[in-house]
Amino acid sequence: MILHCFSMPEHVAACIEAGWWISFAGNVTYPKAVELAAAAAIVPAQRLLVETDAPYLAPQSRRGKPNEPAAVVETARFLAAAARRRGGRARGDARAQRGELFGW
Repeated sequence: MILHCFSMPEHVAACIEAGWWISFAGNVTYPKAVELAAAAAIVPAQRLLVETDAPYLAPQSRRGKPNEPAAVVETARFLAAAARRRGGRARGDARAQRGELFGW
């Protein structure tokens, strides 16, 4: 199961326990999204996905403008920094994740 545009920080532990893929969009970078950012920081790299949700939910630096795929880099950097602050890592083996998720 993929949880698109994850927005249930109070349920992140249960979602991790279930083995679900948890995907975050640019709204995780918003200053008021403190609980969402904290939830993102504990998602294991092997279950973490980053999405654009274009043309919606642009990251903070582009807020108010249409989102685009290139902006996913900012969201990914934010997630990596959040994971490092918690002593983890956000970078997984993309090839392995792709294979597991899509069967390629």
